[in-house]
Amino acid sequence: MSFSSQFQMPPVVKNLLIINILACIASYVVRSHMGINVNDYLGLHYYAAQDFGPWQLVTFMFLHGGFDHIFFNMFALFMFGRILEQVWGGKRFLIYYLICGIGSGLTQEVALYFDLNPFIEAIDKFLTNPSNADVQGMMDRFVFAYDSESQLFIQQFINKYNAIVASDPSQALTYARQFFVDYQPMYFNSHITIGASGAVFGILLAFGMLFPNMRLLLLFPPIPIKAKYFVIIYGLIELFLGIASNVGVHYDNVAHWAHLGGMLFGFFLVRKWRNDYNNNMYY
Repeated sequence: MSFSSQFQMPPVVKNLLIINILACIASYVVRSHMGINVNDYLGLHYYAAQDFGPWQLVTFMFLHGGFDHIFFNMFALFMFGRILEQVWGGKRFLIYYLICGIGSGLTQEVALYFDLNPFIEAIDKFLTNPSNADVQGMMDRFVFAYDSESQLFIQQFINKYNAIVASDPSQALTYARQFFVDYQPMYFNSHITIGASGAVFGILLAFGMLFPNMRLLLLFPPIPIKAKYFVIIYGLIELFLGIASNVGVHYDNVAHWAHLGGMLFGFFLVRKWRNDYNNNMYY
């Protein structure tokens, strides 16, 4: 590969950049002018949520949550994706990108299952044998609001429940029971995953596997590091943050397991293609 070719814009990367940027602009325009949140329809919902659709496993990776989100994803796609496309060709690169993106979505669905399952079990247990003594514990452990609609719904419940529980415990318990019946589907729907990060992490993984000793210059801190160490460190950070988020030590509203899923699917796909090449099939 010549030095000048490294700075060309191959067609798949170029079109992916265009699609992602246009999708980001369109979602902003539709929301600001029509009041429609595109994420509700095209973002990846939990599989048990009312708003889940299988097409979301593809569409979610073309949506982003803000300028920083799309900028860093598209910057990484431009920096590393164009080199991979020049090595693999457009068709294979696009297949890799989509598989890593879909794989990240599937991984996030599995992570959400283990994250939300305690909530589901607690709800079922409470509805089977409800008591006012358990209401506060349920609120402290499981009531999280990820959108303004849920926040308002929760606050209305808390205000009304606290106003009547002392004077009419039976009515308060009935109200609490209905709240958790109504809140469960809302809670499921509030978990929405968007972004190309899973596919981008797959690209970083592939770059590290194909060019393990190429030196990258980090911005923070500004030191050179081999690509293989960069990928390993990034993967370990995501693993730590994913575990920390699950145990409640750290929460940042980032789909760390989706990032790891993109890397995992990318790893196995690159390994498969390498084995095919070693068996003289193709590369």
